[in-house]
Amino acid sequence: MSQQTVYTHGHHASVLRSHSWRTVQNSAAYLIPYLKPNMTVLDVGCGPGTITADLAAKYVPQGHVTGLDVPAVLETARKNAEERGVTNITFTSGDALALPFPDATFDVVHAHQVLQHVGDPIQVLREMRRVAKPGGFVATRETDFSSMAWWPEIDGMEEWRQGYVKVARANGGEPDAGRRLHVWAKKAGYPAESLTLSAGTWCYWTPEERKWWSEIWAERTLSSNFAATAQKAGVYTQEGLEKVAEVWRKWGADEDAWFTLIHGELIAKV
Repeated sequence: MSQQTVYTHGHHASVLRSHSWRTVQNSAAYLIPYLKPNMTVLDVGCGPGTITADLAAKYVPQGHVTGLDVPAVLETARKNAEERGVTNITFTSGDALALPFPDATFDVVHAHQVLQHVGDPIQVLREMRRVAKPGGFVATRETDFSSMAWWPEIDGMEEWRQGYVKVARANGGEPDAGRRLHVWAKKAGYPAESLTLSAGTWCYWTPEERKWWSEIWAERTLSSNFAATAQKAGVYTQEGLEKVAEVWRKWGADEDAWFTLIHGELIAKV
């Protein structure tokens, strides 16, 4: 989404499997009270389009949703929408730093887990506000890696977190974006009184969730874009990456394993 950064995760199959789990209910519930059936919505950084299609099918069925991302992932997004039979939806490529839409185009401009990966999140927020209609909303949700918590405290998990943070920052992003949303928004020119802040969580603890979450992170560590950028940044060797993957497998095999992620959420009235 930005020429200034390297996307830490990339679009490896393990990453898309994780992103495809996302729905409005589990990833954008804070936005639901603001949605009306005939709204136009822009989903910035839509990925495989599961949230995008969910918005179109369930929350703005008389409106229209546009998903924007890089070309590499849009084929998957279009396929997901077609399989669901969603027709009030369009996908297009573009740069979040310079959205390819006129001013005041959309009722809602939404982004999920995007700002943490761009070199200039303040500029992205400016662009999101620019293409939102007066009286509309800008909505964004970002995780906060330093706030993640897990059990058991297996040796190596904290080292994984610290390593991930180093890699993400070396790639030009900010993995603790969740706690910064309101600050970035005010720097982007949003009036403080226009902002509504909240926090949301993901929690993985059932045997199926533990298996899914641990296997995805083990595979991401070794096979996604993370592996190449981690080595390029000098944060991990190949041996170090293999140790991290094994730590994730060990965590996932523990019957008492529990993992939660905290997300910062922001709604701005335009």
